[in-house]
Amino acid sequence: MQLRYSFRLYPDTGQQRALARAFGCARVVFNDAVRAREEARTAKQPFPRAAELSKRLITEAKQTVERSWLGEVSAVVLQQSLRDVETAYRNFFASLKGDRKGPKLGVPRFKSRKDARQSIRFTSNARWKITGGRLDLPRIGAVKVKWSRPLPTTPTSVTVVKDAAGRYFASFVIDTDPAADATRMPGTDQNIGIDLGLTHFAVLSDGTKIDSPRFLRRAEKKLKKAQQELSRKQKGSKNRAKARLKIARAHAKVTDARKEFHHQLSTRLISENQGIAVESLSVAGLARTRLAKSVHDAGWSSFISMLEYKAARYGRTLVTIGRFEPTSQTCSTCGVKDGPKPLNIREWTCAACGAVHDRDTNAAINIKTAAGLAVSACGAPVGPEPVLAQRAETGSHGFPTGNRAA
Repeated sequence: MQLRYSFRLYPDTGQQRALARAFGCARVVFNDAVRAREEARTAKQPFPRAAELSKRLITEAKQTVERSWLGEVSAVVLQQSLRDVETAYRNFFASLKGDRKGPKLGVPRFKSRKDARQSIRFTSNARWKITGGRLDLPRIGAVKVKWSRPLPTTPTSVTVVKDAAGRYFASFVIDTDPAADATRMPGTDQNIGIDLGLTHFAVLSDGTKIDSPRFLRRAEKKLKKAQQELSRKQKGSKNRAKARLKIARAHAKVTDARKEFHHQLSTRLISENQGIAVESLSVAGLARTRLAKSVHDAGWSSFISMLEYKAARYGRTLVTIGRFEPTSQTCSTCGVKDGPKPLNIREWTCAACGAVHDRDTNAAINIKTAAGLAVSACGAPVGPEPVLAQRAETGSHGFPTGNRAA
């Protein structure tokens, strides 16, 4: 299992220029590789192999006047950009054949210098190192890092990312052993069902209700004012670029706050419960309704993904039941299905046994019950696939000993 460790970077002015140069060179090589493959497809010829592209787009291109500046950055960065192209096409063809889970992927597209995210990757061949608390990168220098936690083992690759808010991050992918991690969290006999919603972010089967923070809603006034200021700036001006950056930073603040809330809540639920049951939600469908902004603000998919990989890491069981299970219509006391109810009905009385139910708590109890039936039906714990580190990066070798990764 692979986990991603990200740390904030603080490059100085010269290092920012060097990183911008590296981002640009990697982007050009990526676009050249996509163009070469598209030209081969148009001419109905076989796609050029990676070795051929490396020779033509990097080695030979450095000797030309038009691409001589490619020699100003580490060759490993350029080689990794070619690997990204190969991975993008491999995933595209796998998606066409139906061999890849998730939504269908389109043909790899050209990258732009205006993209919200820019990144480059260094492998061990680049001879980068961590010295004196700084990240020493070839052709860039020793960059200041804010180490929020120690790395459990020496990584073999690092990805440097610049986001839309102008922040820099170093991303390490570490190989971990779930069996070793599970021993660090004591076992428990508690099980819980979770009903996710908008008024309350989560209602647990034990009656606990967790309010929805609504980070985006709380920041709407500030974002609206910043958007109005941006609309008044002349296109292409420096003041417009500053206004755009201000908006990006405001959105990044909302995203970070939501992610921190998800991490704290998911870690708490994983540590307190051996089994967790949730209901699969059609977020894409709900995002097409009038509740779209509130649905995206809640971030249910991100939260469930955190539960998935933390359950896999610490030896917990996460069960997902189908979204068509009538959890809000069934009495959790006697099991009688009482029929659908409008959303404004938050409390109801079972006509069969007379039990009074809170709508959300009753649903959470039914989710827990349905998950228990799903586990016993197949004779073994049922859980989704663990969410590994996204994007193809070379992981390190070795296992953590005692450090905590969110």
